[in-house]
Amino acid sequence: MLEKHRQQLIKDILDQEQFASVRSLTEKLNASEATIRRDITKMSQRGEINKIRGGAESINGEPKKKHLSSSAFIVDKTKRAQTKKLIAKRAVELCADGDSIIINGGSSTYMMGEFLSDMHLNILTNSFVLASYITENSDSQVTLPGGEIYREQGIILSSYEKDSTENYHGTMMFMGTPGIGKFGVMESDPLLIRSEQKLKKQTEKLVILADSSKVGKRSNFILCPLQEVDILITDSKADPESVRYFEEQGIEVILVEAADDE
Repeated sequence: MLEKHRQQLIKDILDQEQFASVRSLTEKLNASEATIRRDITKMSQRGEINKIRGGAESINGEPKKKHLSSSAFIVDKTKRAQTKKLIAKRAVELCADGDSIIINGGSSTYMMGEFLSDMHLNILTNSFVLASYITENSDSQVTLPGGEIYREQGIILSSYEKDSTENYHGTMMFMGTPGIGKFGVMESDPLLIRSEQKLKKQTEKLVILADSSKVGKRSNFILCPLQEVDILITDSKADPESVRYFEEQGIEVILVEAADDE
């Protein structure tokens, strides 16, 4: 990640949360403590944030932006990127020309864009970064729902019950998750759940893209039980016991070979 992008994310986090420790910033931005400390020092010297013991705080008196409990897209897409790309490629292989599909925003689903370039599909997505990529690199029809833009996550979310999604029907919905296990499919924020449940109502099949690090992992909220999942695409490092359990629940589990360097 470029220094300017990382420092903008630090500022965004502080504008939302007012304070962040060095440790929490290293986890959220997938960077070393030394890098984060250098960033904080530079930004403090420029008057953009306040440097305090153990971290940094916003120079604004109160939060400026709505807070969404979800990690930044620009950070997530660098984690296990090669394996995510293989999972995304396999997801696209489930599609056929002429299909109408729904793609929920996220780093794993964003990777699908590269493999959709030669296809002709009708796509509804709440990811404006994916929508931009597809419109520039393919002839597929792309529909975006109405709502507010969350730049950090690269998505559009609506607070209203009725929006353009209720007029769309898809054969499959593709989405990532921060965790999936016996408890179900997890999500990190209620606003994300509300948006995803609206999208899920408009599709026939739910396809989850989750690399093995997400298998068995918990998050703050449950999006849906396993009974509502039709297909799970993960990688060969996934816990075999969990894979068997998913299959026993009637889920079709597709395994791709994990990238060697991850």
